[in-house]
Amino acid sequence: MHMKMFKRFAIAAAAACLSFAASAADISGAGATFPYPIYAKWADAYKKLTGVGLNYQSIGSGGGIKQIKAKTVTFGASDMPLKPDDLKAAGLLQFPMIIGGVVPVVNIKGIAPGQLHLDGATIASIYLGEISKWDDPKIKRLNPKVPLPGTAIAPVYRSDGSGTNFLFSDYLSKASPKFQSTIGANSSVQWPIGIGAKGNEGVANMTTQTDGAIGYVEYAYAKQNKMAFTQLTNKSGAAVAPSAESFQAAAASADWAAADSYYLILTDQAGAKSWPITGASFILVYREPADSAAVNEALKFFAWAYKDGAAMAAELDYVPLPAALIAQVKKTWTSSIRSGGRPVWTGN
Repeated sequence: MHMKMFKRFAIAAAAACLSFAASAADISGAGATFPYPIYAKWADAYKKLTGVGLNYQSIGSGGGIKQIKAKTVTFGASDMPLKPDDLKAAGLLQFPMIIGGVVPVVNIKGIAPGQLHLDGATIASIYLGEISKWDDPKIKRLNPKVPLPGTAIAPVYRSDGSGTNFLFSDYLSKASPKFQSTIGANSSVQWPIGIGAKGNEGVANMTTQTDGAIGYVEYAYAKQNKMAFTQLTNKSGAAVAPSAESFQAAAASADWAAADSYYLILTDQAGAKSWPITGASFILVYREPADSAAVNEALKFFAWAYKDGAAMAAELDYVPLPAALIAQVKKTWTSSIRSGGRPVWTGN
């Protein structure tokens, strides 16, 4: 096996679970690949500090929702927030954990990170099969000084149910009426063309391996793999690059206090500096958990991450939640997660 292939296999294998030798005291969770890089970093630091590990399966938001509903994990993780009625029907509660951005990435010979500029309507046309070459006039109009080749475009998409899929398809639905009517926004959609790959890890690897490819991944994956991410035209008409600052700009106007059950979607926000595919990643737990001690342990980890994990999150270009929102979330824990009529969370 070539060393390069071995490294890719090792990365994909490691992404499947944060803890292979999970002990009974470890926290169990499953779901979104979008926050996996920061969850891995937090888990390592928390294990060294407390001895408590995090056994997290990075299987996509759809898988996380299924696992928490099946009660096989203490918490689920999803980048697509569940609607209040769906939460109520399942007996679940959700809260935001971290904010980040999904970025289009390309593999075009000679194109450097941030050099290519696209907009939502053009990307929608690519994934609809209407634009098939990189030197298409619509792409050239956005990039008059970029030497675009006549290479065939190979769209890469998430084959599993995922919040990354939801954020990307939600953005394209807002940019293109045709995309909205034919494909729509969901964690799992029917892509008319392209190559499917599982997880952010799989999309990153497939895009890197395929000449002429375009894909979409959480920004940390693009940075870690040194991928050529694109600039995007945002709702205000400005060309912006993905960064913690542009994710923060998109999240700045979010009114979480008015959001029922924290149901809030951050794509296509106004503001000259806003990245248009910004989203929060959410945690799902039962309001009346069968194992209250396990949920309390998980909430202790999340409380620690809010307080002491912000700098680590910023290093990976995630946006930590503002203090007021963290205080609101902790009040929700105390008031809404209960066992025997008493709050499950015993922290502060």
